[in-house]
This record gives sequence, C-alpha cells and structure tokens, in this order.
Amino acid sequence: MLSQAKDECSDHDLGRRVRQVLDAEGGVDLLGAQVESVSAYHHDNHLPLLWPFHADHRSALFRVLELIGLASATQDSALIEAWRYVLHHRRARQATLPRDIDLGFLSLRWSAFVETTDAHGNPALDRRALEVCIFTHIAEALQAGDLFVPGSFSYADYRAQLLPWTECAERLHAYCEAVEIPVSGPALVAQLRQQLSALADSVDQGFPANSALSLDADGTPHLKLQRATPPPEDLKAFQEAVRARMPERHLLDVLRHVHHWVPYTPHFGPPSDSDPKLSDAVRRYLFTVFGFGCNLGASETARHAPESLSRQSLHRINAQHVDANKLEAAAADIVNQYRRFELPSCWGSDKVVIADGTQMELRENNLLGERHIRYGGFGGIAYHHISATYIALFSKFIACGVWEAVYILDALLEQRSEIEPDVLHADTQGQSEPVFGLAFLIGIKLFPRMRNWSDVIFYRPEKGRTYQHIDALFTQSIDWTLIETHWQDMMQVVLSIQAGKILPSTLLRKLGSHSRQNKLNRAFRELGRVVRTHFLLRYISEADLRRSIRAETTKVESYNDFLDWIGFGGPGLKSGDPIEQTKQVKYMDLVANIIMLHNVHDLTEILADMEAEGWTLTRELLAGLSPYMREHLRRFGRYVLDMEDASPPLVLRALRVLAERSI
Repeated sequence: MLSQAKDECSDHDLGRRVRQVLDAEGGVDLLGAQVESVSAYHHDNHLPLLWPFHADHRSALFRVLELIGLASATQDSALIEAWRYVLHHRRARQATLPRDIDLGFLSLRWSAFVETTDAHGNPALDRRALEVCIFTHIAEALQAGDLFVPGSFSYADYRAQLLPWTECAERLHAYCEAVEIPVSGPALVAQLRQQLSALADSVDQGFPANSALSLDADGTPHLKLQRATPPPEDLKAFQEAVRARMPERHLLDVLRHVHHWVPYTPHFGPPSDSDPKLSDAVRRYLFTVFGFGCNLGASETARHAPESLSRQSLHRINAQHVDANKLEAAAADIVNQYRRFELPSCWGSDKVVIADGTQMELRENNLLGERHIRYGGFGGIAYHHISATYIALFSKFIACGVWEAVYILDALLEQRSEIEPDVLHADTQGQSEPVFGLAFLIGIKLFPRMRNWSDVIFYRPEKGRTYQHIDALFTQSIDWTLIETHWQDMMQVVLSIQAGKILPSTLLRKLGSHSRQNKLNRAFRELGRVVRTHFLLRYISEADLRRSIRAETTKVESYNDFLDWIGFGGPGLKSGDPIEQTKQVKYMDLVANIIMLHNVHDLTEILADMEAEGWTLTRELLAGLSPYMREHLRRFGRYVLDMEDASPPLVLRALRVLAERSI
C-alpha cells in the first residue's frame, strides 16, 4: 500500500479508505521511513538509516568538497565522475535520477540500495541513496589514498612523496643490512618461505606435548588460560616498607627538583627562539606545566598561585612559548635521564614499546569529537606509546572514528629520545595484515594482544602441504609470487619512510583500502599474512611469549590510570582547539615522566639504604615496584614555588643486586 501511495495513485485506484488510514497514521513519508528502519534492522542493513544523519550536514559537505577539490590517485576515475554527477544534481527534487554513470565500484549491498526504477518502470537511481553512497565512498577513498586533495599534507597524493627508485637503490643494501632482511625479492621470499615452513613443522611435531593447545574438528584452536606467576611471599611487606620510606612531596616541588637535574624549560620560549622576556621565566614555565599538565587550566592555577601569576600570563605562555614539538623535546630529555638509572631494567627492556589508546572526554562543539562505539562516550582518543620500563615515549590525539592501527608505527619514528625499540606490543588494533607487513620491513617485531586470535586465518606455507596434527589450522595458502613481484614497490615505500619523506600513517591509510586494484594493499597484505602466521604459530606454541604479551600490555593500562590521577583538575580536555588538545596530552605525558624520574631517583636512594641496613633484595622484589607510585605526592593546597630552596642532588647510586646480576 505504501508503494502504491508513493506513486500518487488516485483515490479511485487506491481507495479513499486506505488514503484516510495512511493520513491518520502520519502520512506516507513518515510510515515509509518507519518501514525502512524496521526493514534495515530485520536484514542487518544499516544503509537505509543513513539519510537522516547525512541530511543534517548535507550543505556543509557539498561546500567543503567543492572548495578543497578532489583528484584520483589511480587510473580509475569512476568515483570522481560519480561525485560530479551528484554535484550536478544537488538541487534536484525528484526521487530518482537517470542511470547515466558507471557504478561498477559498488558492492552488491550498495548496488541493491542505490538502484531502483522510475515511475515508468525504467532503470534509475535513488537520488538520496546515491548521494549517501558517493559521500561514504569519498570518505573511504580519502582515508585509503585512492583520492587525494591537491596541496594538502595528510591527504596529499602519496605517490609524489616517495623517493625515486634511483635514490632508493643507493640506500637499499645498507638499509637491508641494518634491518637484517635480504636485498632482493626472490631472496626475501626464499627466506620467509623457509622460516615459515620450518616453524610450522616444529609446531606440528611439538603438538602432542603442547598441553595448552587443542583443536576442534573444524580446526578452531583453543588455548588454556595461563596461571599467573605467584609473586614472592615477602613482596607485600617489601612494598609497604618502601612506601613508608618515600618522602612526602608536593607535585610542584617534584617539577622543580627534576628541572634542577634536567633543565627542560629551555625548550620553551617565543617562536623567534630569542630569550623569553619574562621575569622569573623558569618559575612561570613550571606553573604552566603544572596547570595545563594537571588539567587545571590557567584560571584555576592562577586562583591558587601567588599574585604575581595571572590567568592572562599563563594563557600567553601556553599560546606563545609552548607547542607540541617543544613539549616532546622536553619529555625526551626526561626519558634520556630516566634510562641512566639501573632500576628500570628490572621492569622491562627499553627495546620494547607498548601502544594503546584511551578515550578522553571532549565538549560537544569541536572538530575532533565523536561518539566512540567501543567506549560509549563522546570525545577523542589519546594514543600512547610507553616503554616496557614504564616511561612514556610518544602520544598522539586522534578522533574516535580513526583506525588506531594507522598510527601504531609513527611513534617509533617520531619520538626523540635515545631509546630505539624494535619490539612493539599493541592491542587488537595491531593485528592488521598490512601493519604486520610494514612493521616487518621497517625492522619492528610486532607482537599484538589479539583478543579474537582463534578467528584469524592461518596461511599454509605451500599449497598441498599437509601436517599430521595441525593441518586443520590452515585454511588458505600464501601467494609468494605476489610478494616477489611487488618487492620493489614495497621497498620504495619503506625506504621513503626511512628517509622521512612519508609517515607510516599516510601509507596505512592507503593500505586500509580493500580495493582489488590496489597493488600496494595486496602486496603488503600478503607479506603481512606471512609474518602474522609466523607470529600466531609462535603464540600457540610458546607459553613464555603469551605470558610476556599479557604482562607488557597491562603496563599501558596502568599508565592510563596514572594519567587519570595526574589530570586531577577535571575529566576530559577543556579546549575545543585540536592543537590545544594535542598539547594537553603531551603536557600530561611530560608531567608523568617527571614524576617517574623523581620516583626512580627516590626509590634508588631508598633501596641502596635498605641494602646497607642488611635487607636482602632480589630482582623479583624490585620488579614488584613501579614508578607510578603516588601515595606520597600532594596535589592540593596553596601552590608555592620557592626557587631559592635547594633541590636534592641527582645521585645515581648503584644497587648490589643489579651489579651482581650484570656480572
């Protein structure tokens, strides 16, 4: 009945009573929208629900795309032509449009949604559905790199950012030697094939002795939960004794003491790099770090600070003397001093880094804010990279809708400290095949925490190769020819990254495309399948690897909790400016690293005194400590900085227990 009513049938054809019923229930348009919504839920198809959300921003989207311009990074211009067609009919009012464009790039579901018939039964396109479809595909193509914006940075044509192959060839041998990979496509394929085959054989032979692993009839693997390693019996008493000895300090004094050891405020200053024309500049900079790093803001900091500090002066220092690059440089100085201490070696290796994101609340009216489907709140994502020794290396603030794995490798190239990690742990976002492939060629061992690892495909090293025990694991085979054919394309990208011409995130947006015409996507994806299958085989056969991944990935969760304590000025980020939001995250990292350095200094002093008193310390006991201790720190009260008060000297005292182990 609704279908007939939409065709404007006469009352004689439809029936006066039916028309009255429709009008009484809200009319044809309202009932039609309700039917589409119910049908979408019944068939697990969200596409009919998109128009109301799109309509609210329709005019702004058209204006933005008209202003920035779009161009295709591939030989396929069908999407650009479709965009021009939609733009031409933007003011149309009819329900359907002629089917005069090539829509071969659409999936079957999109095609069924867009294609319809007109009033005469001729093939046509649903105008609203087509508009939603094209805007959705444009957004995906920009993220993937199949479309680009001339003159932009993040959405530029990635091909123009690569080194010419002639320059890459000059760098190739030295780079391959540094990351320990062969210098030709055939040699790389031969090495990977041999390694994957040997590991698969080893896992198959060891299956009977692997009591933790079992396989269902359909090949689904299962691993028994590992029991946690029991802590030393005297750990709790030891921790309480250490906490009791930690000297009580105010957070402002911690900032001042660390600045005395590692002067980090010289990185701050006016854009001209001239000396700051501020009276008592160091004191003002420390208050700025405290106020913005603890999320108090300029107003609340000034209310509790001495009268010489005003809200306006703190705002001016933050706006004119501090930027994200300067905060990163200051944090790197703290990291370099932190790694000089022996104690952090008990907590992990500085060759290991862990990446994870956490949601931070934002006010509604800003550019980056979105509602995160996983966290269930409105805001953005602070994506942190911390060392296995707990210290924070790099952070980036991104929108909730962004694929977090895009930024998983950027931090290893952008962080400025002396730490050079080559092992990366990540959350489930890090299990992407292209990320595995790119990380391998960059020289990074990627060990993600894979929540749904049993659903991931295991790839057989050779077609027709069978195994006695684990054959059901493998459902597909590796296409070695594809990797060998596009080896030069992949190495050109990697060498361009190494030369600083392009960031991994720019490439991974390109590799996020599932277009079969995207050769880079297919090549990196196939290489990633090899590397990920190798990792999965190790994961199911090595209990120590599973235990290590679980232990390392929990550290970043502890760091997020530590940041919540540091940001006691209030939840969320106060500014709606994306630049200020990024600075806020880096301010908090800087304060966190300063506290950790001071805690490690105090802990080292305390542990050395305990050894002198006759305490028997072991590495197991020291591993139970953490630089995230904060029970001894005060955050509230009147904020006073006495710059004349002498700070304690920085002393790197040696611990016998660590010296004995190193010998």
